[in-house]
Amino acid sequence: MLRPILMGIVGTIGIFWSLSGFILKVIQSSKNIYLNGTNLFVLRQLNNKINTTVISMSIICLMLFMTISILSSCLSLQSVMSKELEEMTPVDVNLYKTANLPESYENHYTGQTVYYTEEQREDSQKPVSYTLETNGYDMNQLKDITEIPIYAIPEWTWQVTFGDYFETAKQQYSMLAYNTVESIIKVSDYNKIASLYGLETYEINQKDEYIILCDFDSMKDIRDDALKANATIEINETTLHPKYNECKSGYIYMSTSHSNTGIILVSDDFELKEEWKEQYFLAANFNAETEEEKEEINKTFTEDNSKLYENLTEKGIQLDGMTKIVVIESSKGLTSIIIFIAIYLGIIFLIASAAILALKQLTESSDNKQRYMILRKIGCDEKMINQALFRQILIFFLLPLLLAIIHSIFGIQFVLSAMVVVAKTEELLPSIIVTAIIIGVVYGLYFLATYLGSKNIIKEEE
Repeated sequence: MLRPILMGIVGTIGIFWSLSGFILKVIQSSKNIYLNGTNLFVLRQLNNKINTTVISMSIICLMLFMTISILSSCLSLQSVMSKELEEMTPVDVNLYKTANLPESYENHYTGQTVYYTEEQREDSQKPVSYTLETNGYDMNQLKDITEIPIYAIPEWTWQVTFGDYFETAKQQYSMLAYNTVESIIKVSDYNKIASLYGLETYEINQKDEYIILCDFDSMKDIRDDALKANATIEINETTLHPKYNECKSGYIYMSTSHSNTGIILVSDDFELKEEWKEQYFLAANFNAETEEEKEEINKTFTEDNSKLYENLTEKGIQLDGMTKIVVIESSKGLTSIIIFIAIYLGIIFLIASAAILALKQLTESSDNKQRYMILRKIGCDEKMINQALFRQILIFFLLPLLLAIIHSIFGIQFVLSAMVVVAKTEELLPSIIVTAIIIGVVYGLYFLATYLGSKNIIKEEE
């Protein structure tokens, strides 16, 4: 990480170190351009200016690079996250709890054995709606209630479901937890949730077929490779074959982004034992017409002093979940802070860069006032002098900006690779356009002010 950054800084300094001489050499090769009008004067001025400001020009270039990368990436992030947030919260509430609690378990942190009560174990055999009803919750506050069980067969780990592709995946992606147990759902159960969410439903007509749902891009690519290798699942003398050679889109839990790393759908005829039930899951909407009414119902699931929470705590029953309101508020709060800081830094870098360039050019104009007087003495009129000044300032402003744009092409690609969960390349164009407009307006105003100020400085005294 540090090495590419240092190489970029050194490379930028090297470019400005050699740029002025290179441009001058190229232009000198064409006498018609070099000796035309005031071009000779402009090029000599630029050559001297860049040679004496290599470090400052490099810093300005890097600041502009940061501006372009930060603004375009963060504006894109804001747009994509807002879109995905709406897509990934299709209902008002998700609730889920662990099924089939054992008599006891070993606490790995304390080393002590924790025992469950008979009431806790009995509750873990019942769906979520049972837990709500028996703990004082008014079920009339919910509508569109959909409940399904989620299974987990201990032997069905990623290693098993990757099939023959496992060894290849292990070599390429050694950090993956291949002992992760897969989540399994009957296709008809998933279709209930999909219909409620407005997602695509699926069919499995053969008992020995399965479908994998995955919408987390990096994991989807790995699973697709495994499916293309015809990854069969052999378990308990049963062999399952993938219905498709790629993952299908879908999810169960609400989230801020597409983060489902894998759900296996099996036929309704496939035998799933009661002991394999891992979770009971409920999805529903609030039975309310206004946002105020939804806020009141939402408090039942989010406030510690609600009757439901107090009853569950007293009995030691663990009921987890999330509501649409909480997911959206928490996500937008964090996103807003990140976006504000990023835009603030981007604007500060932009203004600082333009201001430094403007001050340096105004200082140069004041110091070189005598040279413009010499141009007048040798016969140059005010129009020619103003054109020379304009070209000189324009090139001075454009050089660091153009190099920063080249840098940002690669910088934005790196940022996108780091934000692969939430942003895609094709979704970056609108933010690039907005960034270009912001830079164009701010940078353009500083350029115009610099030109007018320099023009006033070199103006011939009456």
